Amino acid sequence: MSHGLTIPKTGALDFVSLGALVHRLDPGVVPFRKATSCQIHVSGGEFNCAANLANCFGLTTGIVTAMVDYPIGDLIAERVRAMGVKPFYRHFEHNGVSGPNMAAVYSDRGFGVRAPVVFYNRCNEAAAQLAPGDFDWAKIFGGGVRWFHSGGIFAALSPTTPELIVEGMKAAKAGGAVVSFDLNFREKLWKVSGGAKKAVEVIDRIVKNADVLVGNEEDLQKGLGIPGPEVAAKSKLDPSAFFGMIDRVLAKHPHVKIVATTLREVHSTNHHSWAAVAWVNGATLVTPTVELEVLDRVGGGDGFASGFFYGLLAGESPEEALRLGWAHGALLTTFPGDTTMATLQQVRAFAKGGSARIQR
Repeated sequence: MSHGLTIPKTGALDFVSLGALVHRLDPGVVPFRKATSCQIHVSGGEFNCAANLANCFGLTTGIVTAMVDYPIGDLIAERVRAMGVKPFYRHFEHNGVSGPNMAAVYSDRGFGVRAPVVFYNRCNEAAAQLAPGDFDWAKIFGGGVRWFHSGGIFAALSPTTPELIVEGMKAAKAGGAVVSFDLNFREKLWKVSGGAKKAVEVIDRIVKNADVLVGNEEDLQKGLGIPGPEVAAKSKLDPSAFFGMIDRVLAKHPHVKIVATTLREVHSTNHHSWAAVAWVNGATLVTPTVELEVLDRVGGGDGFASGFFYGLLAGESPEEALRLGWAHGALLTTFPGDTTMATLQQVRAFAKGGSARIQR
């Protein structure tokens, strides 16, 4: 079966992401209000994909984003380098008091019956100030680019970020790249930037330029303003509700070739059932379900997306690409932090069936 995408065979950059870089303060299993120390992870939905593709999958990737020249910016920039991602920064000066800032994400991991908690401080965030005209796309894409990616979190930050996404997508398309968008619908972010109606209007304009969408049932409903399936899925692992919505996605966006997502049943914070599904150019694909013992679930979805994108970029069949995404996302939940610590060998072994028990 064909995925219907025309992916350039070569390019100076295999993959470029546009989005905000953030630092996540993580006290582990201790709730934030009782925390006395924490780890600092560098993250951002779009960056995570670029980092995973560079560090685990060996692709040449870039991140287009804002960078503030102060110690938190320096810390983040160092991690970007460590993951092997090529930065394209618009630099901002920090005034030493109120910003502009690199956003902070606070989280605790939860445990057992206690769910993880995530909240933000995105006050005076530099990335929200990014606007069309800030980047020289012709220069960034000058040596050729194969895939361009952005997401719903960045789209929610300000009135100018969606315009920048559209500008970047159009430039990438003109350069022959495949364009993907992760709907990543975050209720809290859209609440402060115009609400549900605004979200649908903004995302609709972005998705007009996308070939590949990543998003679950809720993302599709809330991000694209599509009514949910008539029949509710019996379980979170039942792909029929997701596939049942594809016709509605295509009615609005007939140019979309691929829609993919993870299926996750949360039994407890540290025990999830995990699968992945994709609609690819008319065909429906589903992975096996695996039982995961989860250390840190943050970044699992980006782990899936990056493995899936890698498979397509590497010329694998859509089935194999989905398996690689599913395997990498599963492995990602076993590491602390938001970006990968896996090797390609581990991902391929797990995708084949690996040592973890798989239910057929």
